[in-house]
Amino acid sequence: MNLFSLLQTRNKPVRVALIGAGKFGSMFLAQVPHVPGLEVPVIVDLDPQRARDACKTVGWDADRIAATSFVTDGAKAVAGDVDVIVEATGNPAVGIRHARAAIASGKHIVMVNVEADVLAGPLLADEARKAGVVYSLAYGDQPALTAEMVDWARATGFRVVAAGKGTKYLPAYHDVTPDGVWQHYGLTAAEAQSAGMNPQMFNSFLDGTKSAIEMAAIANATGLDVPSEGLKFPPCGVDDLPHVMRPRQSGGVLERSGVVEVVSSLERDGRPVFRDLRWGVYVVLEAPNDYAADCFKQYGLKTDASGRYAAMYKPYHLIGLELNISVLSAALRKEPTGQPQGFRGDVAAIAKRDLRAGEMLDGEGGYTVWGKLMPAQTSLTVGALPIGLAHRVKLVRDIAHGAVVRWSDVEVDAGNETVKVRKQMEAMFAPKHGERQ
Repeated sequence: MNLFSLLQTRNKPVRVALIGAGKFGSMFLAQVPHVPGLEVPVIVDLDPQRARDACKTVGWDADRIAATSFVTDGAKAVAGDVDVIVEATGNPAVGIRHARAAIASGKHIVMVNVEADVLAGPLLADEARKAGVVYSLAYGDQPALTAEMVDWARATGFRVVAAGKGTKYLPAYHDVTPDGVWQHYGLTAAEAQSAGMNPQMFNSFLDGTKSAIEMAAIANATGLDVPSEGLKFPPCGVDDLPHVMRPRQSGGVLERSGVVEVVSSLERDGRPVFRDLRWGVYVVLEAPNDYAADCFKQYGLKTDASGRYAAMYKPYHLIGLELNISVLSAALRKEPTGQPQGFRGDVAAIAKRDLRAGEMLDGEGGYTVWGKLMPAQTSLTVGALPIGLAHRVKLVRDIAHGAVVRWSDVEVDAGNETVKVRKQMEAMFAPKHGERQ
């Protein structure tokens, strides 16, 4: 609660390099002029003019834009006189490269790029700790907000039963391709195009891939378990969280206590859930004793019928508008707003349709595969291909609709730097045999 005061008493500004001026990055830039002591002297984007236009759109004045360097090379940002690098490209291979360069240069790294975090985050966080810099999840995005709630629950003495977020989900969404995505958002293709919306990116939110990636990040950051069969996406509103999101033995839907899960804002027949949590995050906690359970009731918490399970939630997340919390926490406190502590969750590529040998996979949100959450131990045992590496790789055999795509099913360039980093992460952080996941 003292980041702003720490910033005001600092004798020099916190300087940030932003890599990627898309929606998340633009929302961050919108807040920069309103925080004295925070500067963004360099912005990296493949299209510098787009980045300049983004600055104008979010309200930067001409002087601030003129004082900013707009470049295409992330290496220039990392090498500059900055304290924190914000990686917001969304490309896992690029994100890993930028993160390692930042760490090697002694810069803190805030990883908006959760795709890169899930692919190799445990290794990146370890390298950062050894280098004396901060590797952090991005506050404002749901993984960091959920990790914060989990930490709050544990620090106050509650057992975390479940934690996660809400989303719009139906089972049929797993097979949706970019061609059919807009009808599920209530838009026409022309409306989406005029708004500059990327169909493959938005489809990754719809087909379950993004939810899987975010839950893997939460599991890796908090030590919570991953459901053995993947996410169930139970329909659930905020009032029913303590009733639905409890273990089966207590009447809920969870296979056990202490897991990540996503709740759907739609009933399975498409009806809206009452008081849904589509834009928010939650944690379900268990009272450690009768006295605490009584306090739940006395202070109006929604509980299950037993009174032992209760929930706290945040109904919204503001992504880039809240990113300053991560930036300032890293620069001023040397603390991350969540970071991987181990390798507990992974996201495997699953065939959206019958795939044929010779086809090229097109990655997250595309036409060929979607990402399914798996316990890391299961993923390694079956040899599942991570969704972050399922882009522009060729199948060497047919894959049935709904089947896991494995490393052995694709042509893999063992010399590829991203592949090598991933394999190094697996070797260092593979769960020990018999470890519960």
